[in-house]
Parts: sequence; C-alpha cells; structure tokens
Amino acid sequence: MRILLATPLFPPDSGGPSTYAKLLMDELPKRGIEVVLVKFGEVKRLPPGVRHVAYFLKCLKVVRGVDTVYALDPVSVGLPASLAAMLLGKKFILRVPGDYAWEQGRQRFGVTEELEEFQTKKYSRGVERLRGIQKFVARRANKIVVPSEYMRRIVSGWVADATKVETIYSSVHLPVEYVLPGELSQGKSKAFLVVTIARRVPWKGIEALEKVVEREGAWRFKLLDGLPHKEAMGWVKIADAFALNSTYEGLSHALIEAMALGTPIVATNVGGNPELIASGETGLLIPPKDDEALYAALKEIEQRPEEARVRAERAKERAQQFSIDITIEKLAALLKNL
Repeated sequence: MRILLATPLFPPDSGGPSTYAKLLMDELPKRGIEVVLVKFGEVKRLPPGVRHVAYFLKCLKVVRGVDTVYALDPVSVGLPASLAAMLLGKKFILRVPGDYAWEQGRQRFGVTEELEEFQTKKYSRGVERLRGIQKFVARRANKIVVPSEYMRRIVSGWVADATKVETIYSSVHLPVEYVLPGELSQGKSKAFLVVTIARRVPWKGIEALEKVVEREGAWRFKLLDGLPHKEAMGWVKIADAFALNSTYEGLSHALIEAMALGTPIVATNVGGNPELIASGETGLLIPPKDDEALYAALKEIEQRPEEARVRAERAKERAQQFSIDITIEKLAALLKNL
C-alpha cells in the first residue's frame, strides 16, 4: 500500500504535526505502507493563495501513484490535498488535531469565546471562511481521525455522518528520551521548579502561570518552547511539577510525555486532559482560568511531595497506554481496511 502524507510541518519544524508526520514516516513502512511525503513548508514562502495552488499541484503529481491521501490538517494542506484526491478518485483521510478556524480566530480575528461556544456562533468573514473550508474538507473525507474523544464530539458536529469520525489517541515514544540540563543536573538550583511546554497563544494560560509562580520567592518557572526535544524533556524530568494551564487541549503530547517521565502534574479540566489524568490519582485537575486553584495545586505538590510522587508513578503506568505501537497499529488497520 502507498499513501500520500500531506503535512503542514516536518522536522526541523517544531510542533505536534511535525512530530506526528515524522512518526508516520518512520513507522508505517514497517507495517507494509509506503509513505510519500508532501511538505507545505516547500511552498510556504509563496504569497497566500499562490502557495495553496502550488501545493495542490505538488499533491496532484503524487496522487496518481498512491492508494490513499492522508492530510494532517483541514485547511493549509487539507483543502489542496482533498481536491487532488477528489479529482483523481482517490480515498481521502483527514486528521483533525484541533479546530483550525477557532485557533486562527483567537490569534488573528479577535475571537474570545472558548471552543465549545465557538461552535454555535457566527463571526467575521475571515473566521467563517476558514470554518467553511474545514467543514468542506471534513465532509469529503472517507474517514476523519481525531486524537481524543473530546475532539470526536466537536468534529462530529461538522459532518452528516458522525460514524466516520474515529478516535486514535496521540502517542509518544516510550521511554521518553531526555538530556538533563547542565545547570540543574549539577545541583546549582534548589528552587521548586515548575515547567510547561506550550506556545504563547491565548488559550495556553502562560502569563497566568507565570504570575502564580512569582507569588513564591522560592519557586522558579521555565517555559520550554523552541528547545530541542531531548533538552525540553530533560527539564520536564527534573522539574518538581509540570503544569498545563490551558483553556483548551485536543490531546496534549506534552502531557503524555510528562506522565511518562514521572513528573507530578497539574492540568486544567478541559478538552482531552481528563482522558489522560484522573484527578487525585494520576495528577491534579483544576478548573480553567482559576489562578487560586492553580496555586493551591502547586502548593500541594510542594508540601506533600511523597503523595505527588505516588500520583506521578501511577501516571507513568497510565502513559504506557499511549505507546507508538498501539497508535500506529490502529492507524495502519484503518488505512488498509478503508
């Protein structure tokens, strides 16, 4: 079997789509599925609109020789790849890791509502255009892959046939590889260290997390954005707490990695987070946008380190359910049986 993999990002780019695309390139051939990669980054330097036409033409050249097209987002690569697949009568699978229209709306178009409320409201022409594109692409997919049950519920509202939306959980390489940061591995800091892995986008709650950590003079905060993966994992490994203070998550790779590394976790009770963390058992879940609850949860980890360690060990066991092998086997089966 041969597939075209349409990806918005690929290493050395950072981010979930990049990691996921590299994973498929490495693992699917072991299951008898050849992967032909078409990277959006190769046309990204072109003007808007022109780049999408150029990407469509790139996909069109490859589509003739594949069985299935698999696009890793619904807009930048999803629209051109779906049109190429439709034109040549190929099967088309779409992965929806998040709501692209909502994310762009929050970053570029002044949208303030959270994801659930966003689904039922009307917005500016720019937002509605993006929403229309992702629904157009989703409705033409033979199958839609989502990373969590939370995202399955969201995306099922975009299509007439909700049965074509299938949850295949995100996964990470287990054990997670890491390199300890020199300044801390050499014992130069005794501060209570709180870390997170996130971009500075509105729904990640970075500024609030920073302010909460600043309340305690003996606490230190480290935002792990843009670091090499092994180095970032080293910071997570030696941290006293990993905090995910977002108001939205599809299913967080970073949270799974923190679980696998055995780091005590505080996360908001939103999106796919409750599918990973059982509050009080494998970590602490708190309400979103609640600085006092965040502070109290971090304080509990600091003051009751043994209890935090027990929860972290349970989370480490739970993380085994999100291994690469399980994810790839499910995806390979979907591709072969489409």
